[in-house]
Amino acid sequence: MSEVKLKRETNVLDVVEVENRIKELCQQLPHGITDQVIQNDMPHLEPQQRAMVINKLLSLGQLDLLRNSSGLLYRMKDTQGAGKMKGSDNQEKLVYQVIEDAGNKGIWSRDIRFKSNLPLTEVNKILKNLESKKLIKAVKSVAASKKKVYMLYNLQPDRSVTGGAWYSDQDFESEFVEVLNQQCFKFLQSKAEAAIDSKQSPMVQRNSSFATSHEVWKYICELGISKVFEDCHDGGEISPSHCVYMAEWLDF
Repeated sequence: MSEVKLKRETNVLDVVEVENRIKELCQQLPHGITDQVIQNDMPHLEPQQRAMVINKLLSLGQLDLLRNSSGLLYRMKDTQGAGKMKGSDNQEKLVYQVIEDAGNKGIWSRDIRFKSNLPLTEVNKILKNLESKKLIKAVKSVAASKKKVYMLYNLQPDRSVTGGAWYSDQDFESEFVEVLNQQCFKFLQSKAEAAIDSKQSPMVQRNSSFATSHEVWKYICELGISKVFEDCHDGGEISPSHCVYMAEWLDF
């Protein structure tokens, strides 16, 4: 009898530990975690136990269940937002939920109206009220300069909204891009000239004139172009592969 009791107490302790760990993961990844994240963090956790703990947290209102292109996401309930929504009518709560579900990519007012099935005048009134409470914010999108998307106030907009390093306040940084182009060309040209001066065979010259994306990134960082320091990498938005002079250099 005592063994059964001890086993039950151990299971309860395990469940509490799993609950706390899942909540910690959600805090570390505020945009949401997948089942795979939980599995990777706790590989020995049985699927049934994982499902039981998640269902418990959902039923207690401590987690939100979301869906995106990758599948299901679990996210910590925004208790601050929920507290501020206390006393709001159902229509305002509905609009807030629609905006929350959109995540950091935001949502157009037209789509809010469609999903909430509310009149445009009512949607605009609710949006203005939520903005005044600092529960949501309007962000200009590079996709349409005269339109705004709405998202929760504490979210960092996705790069598809802000344009990433190429934009500043939704304005294209043409001067910054031109500086990058010039510096990429300068670096690649110096590599080509050094290869010619080496007096090696044509094949050796060609190979030695090549530069990796990491080498270009390092060169640009040493110049102190701060916007590039974290964003320039192979496959990133800022990369030697996007340099307009790259084709000319490869034809050397």
